[in-house]
Amino acid sequence: MLPFRSEIRNSPTQPTIKIFLSDESLDERIKRHLQHFKEIEEIEICDSIAQNRACESITIYLKDDVDINKMKQSIDSSLWWYLKRIW
Repeated sequence: MLPFRSEIRNSPTQPTIKIFLSDESLDERIKRHLQHFKEIEEIEICDSIAQNRACESITIYLKDDVDINKMKQSIDSSLWWYLKRIW
């Protein structure tokens, strides 16, 4: 099982990136880790719908005019590095 998966969610108001962790006990640590990105406007830990196979997800809201695809790649790389370091 992968330690996390990320998805771009396109909503009418604001596109977001969702992070689903295999170990939800890391949610708060990951949230703090992601706060170093200046392109991120807000980070929330939210309850997830059961079909996602995770009880919680981390929702990332980006600032205006940020390339969501590039940010997803940056966030994914940063999470791989961070999780490798703490394990």
